[in-house]
Amino acid sequence: MGVFFSLLLVGYVASAGFVAAGVLGSLYQLVTRQPPKFSFSGENLLAFLIEVFLCVFAGPFIIMRNAIRGRRIEKRPLGWLVASSTIAGMWSMCSGILVMNVALIVAGYT
Repeated sequence: MGVFFSLLLVGYVASAGFVAAGVLGSLYQLVTRQPPKFSFSGENLLAFLIEVFLCVFAGPFIIMRNAIRGRRIEKRPLGWLVASSTIAGMWSMCSGILVMNVALIVAGYT
């Protein structure tokens, strides 16, 4: 029972991280009318910090969007999609831990 619960917990945390990445990436696209990407314009310090924040938390969304697009349009091999999914999943798990910790703090659990 302990291993199964741990796997469910990891899946839940990774899902929370990917949902947060998707919401942030979609919000960015709604505001700027451009899809998020891994690039820094460096216009000023505030813009740079916002872009770093976006890349850190919307990274799994950006990776999966590019991977699916590369598979469908550029006909990249299936291995690229699997590798991208693995990277995005691990990244989602890491950011999901942070998202869940913040949610627990806001809810009053310490």
